Amino acid sequence: QVQLVESGGGLVQPGGSLRLSCAASGFIFSKYAMSWYRQAPGKERELVAAITSAGGATKTADSVKGRFTISRDNAEDTVYLQMNSLKPEDTAVYYCIKQYGRWFNSGLDSWGQGTQVTVSS
Repeated sequence: QVQLVESGGGLVQPGGSLRLSCAASGFIFSKYAMSWYRQAPGKERELVAAITSAGGATKTADSVKGRFTISRDNAEDTVYLQMNSLKPEDTAVYYCIKQYGRWFNSGLDSWGQGTQVTVSS
């Protein structure tokens, strides 16, 4: 059974940093692309960043480009989202997602429970 457990969210001041982690289990982690999505109150879920199964390629939403970095450790079955220069508009619930295949366009399979990130002074 696929399990995705996010951690690392919390309250941070504008300009601060957080690193989200997603510990995966129940599947062969190194065979699947992974993504981070977020959903702010009253808004639709949006892609934040994605990474291919081997970690050789990533894509990042324009809204976070240059500030957020996705990475993965296939030896630890964990995907990360490093978030720097946080802004109030980054406030959202962040979700870790396992995709159906090795590449970005493989579709979204399983979701974690989400972790709240709040950027406020």
